[in-house]
Amino acid sequence: MRILVVEDDNLVARGLKQGLMQAGYTVDLAESAESAEASLSDEEFDLALVDIGLPKADGLTLTGRLRARNDRLPVLVLSARGGMADTVKGLDVGADDYMAKPFRLPELCARIRALIRRANAVADVWLRHDGLALCPASRTATLNGRPVELTKSEWAILEILLMASPNVVNKNRLVQGLAGWDKDITPNAVEVHVSRLRAKLTEGGIEIRTVRGIGYRVDAPTS
Repeated sequence: MRILVVEDDNLVARGLKQGLMQAGYTVDLAESAESAEASLSDEEFDLALVDIGLPKADGLTLTGRLRARNDRLPVLVLSARGGMADTVKGLDVGADDYMAKPFRLPELCARIRALIRRANAVADVWLRHDGLALCPASRTATLNGRPVELTKSEWAILEILLMASPNVVNKNRLVQGLAGWDKDITPNAVEVHVSRLRAKLTEGGIEIRTVRGIGYRVDAPTS
């Protein structure tokens, strides 16, 4: 899953990026509302983490602009202002959640997971598909009750596929989910990761099907 952190304080931004990457996310940084809008028009993200106190247009203005053009990207607003009126204003302009600084990283990650689940219409905290189960909170996976060891890239691909199941996921969506501005991922690399995933899941009857010319979807046994 890929997150855009919109924060003009470089120290805070780098700290957020490091913490979120340790939690398994791909993270890119934008230092202004204007650069964030440019990024969001060119790239795909699963969530935006937006600070209110940005130069020029602030974080609430950015959020309002996204909603005005019917962009449904989940937005979690961060602010040093934690009063009720500030929270209400943030939610009313279209933020999905609002957190006051300072905050604890585990709570931030829990809220991020909840927003991404909601955006993908996933109610369970586990991602389940037949005998396959993934827990994003603990980053553990089991297949028919047995642990499955996944690399970071394999986990990211499988999480995106299960979030979308039974729909097909465009290959470019997987590239975007793995690649940040500081990391180059090619469609061929995605194919390699998918091939390795297949080898780990086949014995459990889970199939990652190639939909030619489009992408992939996760299939379970029909019997």
